[in-house]
Amino acid sequence: MFFCWGRDKEFYRLVRQIFGIRARNIELYKLALMHRSASVYLPDGTHLNNERLEYLGDAILEAITSDYLFIAFPKSDEGELTRLRSKIVNRITLNTLAEDIGLAHHIIRHTAGGAIQKHINGDALEAMIGAIYLDQGYDRTNRILINHLFRKHLDLDELIHAETDYKSRLIEWCQKNRQSVSFETGHDARYTSQRPVFRSAVIVDGMEVGHGVGETKKQAEQHAACTVWSAFSDEAGDWLLDSIDQISYSEDVQQ
Repeated sequence: MFFCWGRDKEFYRLVRQIFGIRARNIELYKLALMHRSASVYLPDGTHLNNERLEYLGDAILEAITSDYLFIAFPKSDEGELTRLRSKIVNRITLNTLAEDIGLAHHIIRHTAGGAIQKHINGDALEAMIGAIYLDQGYDRTNRILINHLFRKHLDLDELIHAETDYKSRLIEWCQKNRQSVSFETGHDARYTSQRPVFRSAVIVDGMEVGHGVGETKKQAEQHAACTVWSAFSDEAGDWLLDSIDQISYSEDVQQ
């Protein structure tokens, strides 16, 4: 037992400092920090990394967040609670949380990074939540997330007014201005089974106005919509409409 403490004391200290708990099964937390690029392969062919814990932590995080918001916002309807929950559990927020609490520096990885690796920190945080759940139980995990993450590191007022669903906002804008909008999404040239990369282009009335990449089709489309929406002002919106009108006029004349 003493030998295990000496070997793993940095992991014990990390869990204690960040989450305020004494780990019972330290192996869970060590596994939670192991990115798939640093997978350990066993003789039977199985590989160990944090992906299973990430899957579990994602479900636990969503359940606890739903419970927390239900109590914190008694007058909010289902739609409002769902939108706020999505802002808390999305990768941008989780990446920021992982960096704020100092978890990002302890992730075990064998990768040079790059744009597609920017979700590693948030994934590791979800995996740690899965480890805490297995090690401490649901009730303790609930208290840890609320007291050590949400209340200390989340500004709910800021999140309420933050815009994250750029795709919906862009679709609403196009509908309001009677313009068609679609997303052409597929595998990026860098796509591999080990490193999925998708590319999406935003098409407004036949004209490509922006594009983005992501690890999933949904992420790629959100990033593509963000490149368009974040650049929009009234003037930019007017310019886009004028450009589309000119293209449509030219096509009508040619026909």
